[in-house]
Amino acid sequence: MHRFVRPQLMLRDSKQPLLPRAGHLCTNHKSVVSSVRGYVVLPPTSDEEEKAMLHRMMRVDHAGEYGANRIYAGQMAVLGRTQISPLIQEMWDQEKQHLRKFNEILAENRVRPTLLLPLWNIAGFALGAGSALLGKEGAMACTVAVEESISEHYNSQIRTLMEKDPEKYTELLQLIKEFRDDEMEHHDTGLEHDAESVPGYQLMKAIIQVGCKAAIYISERL
Repeated sequence: MHRFVRPQLMLRDSKQPLLPRAGHLCTNHKSVVSSVRGYVVLPPTSDEEEKAMLHRMMRVDHAGEYGANRIYAGQMAVLGRTQISPLIQEMWDQEKQHLRKFNEILAENRVRPTLLLPLWNIAGFALGAGSALLGKEGAMACTVAVEESISEHYNSQIRTLMEKDPEKYTELLQLIKEFRDDEMEHHDTGLEHDAESVPGYQLMKAIIQVGCKAAIYISERL
């Protein structure tokens, strides 16, 4: 079993990891919910270029969390009466909290959501339901593929913000770190529940992740 490698971001000329992992979050999503504070996440911007960068980040993060919610909704539509449903529901509840927070950020900062939300609505649900039709293992394989892509995307954003001004973006970095940790827990949960045993796992994972990367690219721009 191959677990997702959690890259640790380091302060320059330091051996101390930046933004350490917040602990095992998936076992109790209520602790995660309480840790997401009601702070103003986006700092004042100095110019239009910075404003555009932050708006792109929030737009694509909102789209990703929206899509994840629809995936779990599709999985629950198929597996909602099975033994795996409480686990899927727990992960879905975390994604609902993520989406709620990004909804607040977009409203507070007048960030336009992606124009493709109606498409992600349908595609996300179809992906979740389709993977769940393969059984628990198919649903978990989908979770592994999607959550790995989202975690890598969040890590890329963390690196970008650290290179620009870690002090200015402290609150945004903390939020992204918390959500990234949740996604990594979901990834590991999928592996622990037989994701790799679904027939064609590697091909399925590769196809889903190509779709995720395309969705990220498009949602940043439209």
